[in-house]
Amino acid sequence: MTTKRVDLARARKAAGHTQETLAYALTVDPSTVNRWESGATEPQPHKRPKLAKLLRITPEQLEDLLRNGKPLVVETAFLTPPTPEVPPRFTHSAPSMPGSPPSATRSGIDHDSWADDLDRTAICLGRQEFTLAKTLLDRWIPRFQPDTYDGHGMHLYGRSLRLLGDLRQDQGILHGPLSAQQSYEKAIQVFTHLGAARRVAQLELHLAVLDEMDGRLDEAARQYQRLAVDERLADRDRTRAQLWIGTALSKRGLNTEAVRFILPAIQHFEALEEPQDWSIAYQKLALAHRGAADLRHATEAIDVALSHRPGDAPMQRVRLDTAHAHILLSDTATADSGLDLLEGAAATSTRYGMMHQLQSIRGIRRAYEHQA
Repeated sequence: MTTKRVDLARARKAAGHTQETLAYALTVDPSTVNRWESGATEPQPHKRPKLAKLLRITPEQLEDLLRNGKPLVVETAFLTPPTPEVPPRFTHSAPSMPGSPPSATRSGIDHDSWADDLDRTAICLGRQEFTLAKTLLDRWIPRFQPDTYDGHGMHLYGRSLRLLGDLRQDQGILHGPLSAQQSYEKAIQVFTHLGAARRVAQLELHLAVLDEMDGRLDEAARQYQRLAVDERLADRDRTRAQLWIGTALSKRGLNTEAVRFILPAIQHFEALEEPQDWSIAYQKLALAHRGAADLRHATEAIDVALSHRPGDAPMQRVRLDTAHAHILLSDTATADSGLDLLEGAAATSTRYGMMHQLQSIRGIRRAYEHQA
């Protein structure tokens, strides 16, 4: 019988995290954090140093919590929010001679503080706190001069560019100067230089998503098909690519073909124990069935997604409510409820600056009014 790790949950709350924001920073599913706290599983060893840092406790204290040992006694210093560090002004220095060892400080950049701010940025993006996320990234990106002798700095620079791309994508700034596409392409150059093949492939997947969001559905589907069998990617990312083939086909009106890609993705996500992706896949399945005029199966699929919500972050809430509203608008008996749900999703999108989501909601409403 497992014992709940009550003190682990208390430490998380004391550090200001929800299960969702902690999961985002650790690149795991929120259900994974839930299983840690319920005592069903425990973090893998390579996740523990970062987990302790995010909880603002020592590695030894974390081990006590995971063993269900003595109650947590946290030093006051760990519970006091740290004063934000202002990184030193970038100072140019003479380039290193070929063969000289890398230096973490030669560029005048504090790598540890930069990494801490990137963790905070990831948490902000999980909460759609775009202004603070941009402030944190602006502390570092303009200050760093790409330096092939500073591998750690280059890695942080590439990660910063990817997070900036995520920020722009969530805001709906997809193409052109200062866009998600520009940030992702710069990050690809950095990670290609570093030989980080998996990160490069993940960014290629992000670029395909931008094509889909921008309406270039055929190109997006081709890229998804290529990446769905790309060995550089982990199983989860390949399965996401497979799911998104179905999404692109559904948006093109090829809904029967879309279902043939979405159903295997649902099975793969279940086998991988990825409940958030599994729930999102049911949202996509519901929309494909709706597009095929199969309202009964669309309703069944959206009910599954609603009963297994993937978290309560604003973006997740808006996407699920928008999909649900789209289904409700397909039946005159539930259309009024659908309009109310759309209105709430539009208000949330406006509040958090999620402009692409807001445009999608307006498009759904215009299509409904035109049909009516």
